[in-house]
Amino acid sequence: MKVRRIDDVTNTKNHVDTPGWYSRRIVTAHDRVGFSVGETVLRAGSTNDFWYANHVEAVYIVSGEGELYDKDNDETYKLGPGTMYLLDGNEKHQVRVTSDITCVCVFNPPIVGTEVHDENGVYPLLELPAEA
Repeated sequence: MKVRRIDDVTNTKNHVDTPGWYSRRIVTAHDRVGFSVGETVLRAGSTNDFWYANHVEAVYIVSGEGELYDKDNDETYKLGPGTMYLLDGNEKHQVRVTSDITCVCVFNPPIVGTEVHDENGVYPLLELPAEA
């Protein structure tokens, strides 16, 4: 069993900070449980383009407001507390943030914890070596 607090990963290599958002990765590929979990805060006023070409992501909004634009299907969805969206088709999407959005993000395959988006909004697929 593992117990972690958000403060355990704040200001570590698993705390990634960008102009539009920051993410604290609580469960990573290093835990070898088949998924990763992080808390991400998208900053008010930011517009963020993402495309998880290598991952499935589930996002649960805890607080804040904005909208999700599905670039592949030209649809827009309102985001607010209690909303979940699942990117199960590698959809290219954009999150437009009205007020700071705090969300819990689950990835499969798991991220290692240090990933940042490339120029296309993609996380690279990083894998840990198999355990001996």
